Amino acid sequence: MNLKTVRTKIDFLDAKILQLLNDRMEQSLLAKKFKSEVEDTGREKELLQRVTRNSRGLINPGFCTSLYKEILAESKRLQEGDHPLIAFQGEHGAYGEAAAKMWDKKLVPVACKEFIDIFNGVREGYFDFGIVPVENTLGGIVGPVNSLLINTPLHIAGAVEARISHCLLALPDADHREIKTVYSHPQALSQCRQFLARNKLEPVSYYDTAGAVRMVAENHLTGAAAIAGSFAAEIYNMDVLKEHIEDLPENKTRFVILSRDKPGGPGNKCSVLFHTAHKSGTLYNVLKVFAEAKLNLTKIESIPDEPGTYAFFLDFKGDSNHPKTREAIQQVEKITTRFRVLGCYNEIKG
Repeated sequence: MNLKTVRTKIDFLDAKILQLLNDRMEQSLLAKKFKSEVEDTGREKELLQRVTRNSRGLINPGFCTSLYKEILAESKRLQEGDHPLIAFQGEHGAYGEAAAKMWDKKLVPVACKEFIDIFNGVREGYFDFGIVPVENTLGGIVGPVNSLLINTPLHIAGAVEARISHCLLALPDADHREIKTVYSHPQALSQCRQFLARNKLEPVSYYDTAGAVRMVAENHLTGAAAIAGSFAAEIYNMDVLKEHIEDLPENKTRFVILSRDKPGGPGNKCSVLFHTAHKSGTLYNVLKVFAEAKLNLTKIESIPDEPGTYAFFLDFKGDSNHPKTREAIQQVEKITTRFRVLGCYNEIKG
């Protein structure tokens, strides 16, 4: 042990304290959804008493009380403001959070463990928006998300096509020659297969890319690294050992923004969902309508729905307010067994 080692540990703890404070403020904003008033003197008194009672060791109880008074003041300041929330899947530092910031920097990203938590939270009004990945240029469609989209009452209010660039992240004091194991989401590991094999690194699956970074950092695994975006390195005080380690350069993920409200105003892309009768040529008839209207299709996918039935997702360039688009939608609605416009919105390309 030396001064450098101790300072590295302090830097890690400082980064963790800041992240925990940020997480706490997010929960304060969520709490606002369930309160009629920002001020809750009873709750504040109870919290400060608990802080004073639990202050042990080196820390002076008066210091802790003063610190928490500042935390409560900042929490109330945030609750009094206008801070719309957008939910994403994974830990802070995930690609979904970065995509949310691309769509609207004013939104406050909130981490969710599962995709269903995002859908439920937006539907119940806990979150103003949600962001979920629907397809990747290398991995294809994200099946669980597309299955949830089939029966959701939510709308698509926007989309982001984000460039995914993987980095190898490790502790600041780690010796890269000692790194033998790399943690990340299975999809990220598969997209960096050649890099891992070339450097004789053992891939270990983890539920989330940013979650893998957080785990390596919190457990201080000097002989391990994680694959994630550079955004995660900043949050968890990790070093970027190598950038752009993906095997193929064209690695993009398309995210959609979920909302309870139908998007207003013009858009440059539309997404629709439909079912067809079990008759020969029904899908061809739908596609023919769009072809005759000269609407450029950018995606069509079939997703299993109920046993023996499939739902079709179709994206096309256009504005649902345009007469040509409205007429095509009306025609398709007549020849399908179930039809819904998920949204007409603007798509951002990163």
